[in-house]
Amino acid sequence: MQIDDGNCKKVLVTGASGGIGRAVAVAAAKEGYYVIAHYGRSLDRAEETMTLIKSAGGQGELVQFDVCDRDACRQALDKMTEKHGALWGIVSNAGVTRDNTFPGLSGEDWDYVVHTNLDGFFNVVQPLTMPMCRKKRGRIIVISSVSGIMGNRGQTNYSASKAGLIGAAKALAVELASRSITVNAIAPGIIETDMIKDAPLDEILKAVPMRRLGQPDEVAALAIFLLSESAGYITRQVISVNGGII
Repeated sequence: MQIDDGNCKKVLVTGASGGIGRAVAVAAAKEGYYVIAHYGRSLDRAEETMTLIKSAGGQGELVQFDVCDRDACRQALDKMTEKHGALWGIVSNAGVTRDNTFPGLSGEDWDYVVHTNLDGFFNVVQPLTMPMCRKKRGRIIVISSVSGIMGNRGQTNYSASKAGLIGAAKALAVELASRSITVNAIAPGIIETDMIKDAPLDEILKAVPMRRLGQPDEVAALAIFLLSESAGYITRQVISVNGGII
């Protein structure tokens, strides 16, 4: 039985418990989408996101699973499809960092970042693709990073995973274009979230021509446009939101 919420298009946002994911989820709700807000561990933070969605006059629900656990993803997403049918949009945002110089990088830190950021994309998006193909419509947005474009010292694992997402998005865009499903990547720069709370910002900002941090809402604004009907001829693109970093 599919949920009945009128003509409200349904969008899944992974990693919606904070930072960019929360900003995208709330912005999507403001635009009238029914938001399925995913979280991995922090129920309290996810509930805060849902409170903001409802305060914005939006509709939605929370869903919990570990993006690294392929079987758990499949079970949760199959239930989601049974309930909602094909989604209109997927914003694959869930991601982590474990920074260290490459000689000091442990196998555990490599695996944790790559499994979460890159395998998580496959585990979430792949089960949802065929229902979208049957509908011949939809939007898939992958949140990559400037680190995946230009590399960043101390982030070999993170850069590898985010560069992999760009390649995956470009290849998938070719596969799905004939089905009127767009696939694009957003590459944020230095965005003011918990992920950078311990970073040496004074030094980092020297590389940013605008000399300021980006805001999650600025990334969300682009995501909302790419989710829209108006973005139907934009696919296979990597769009940076980075204050001018080359």
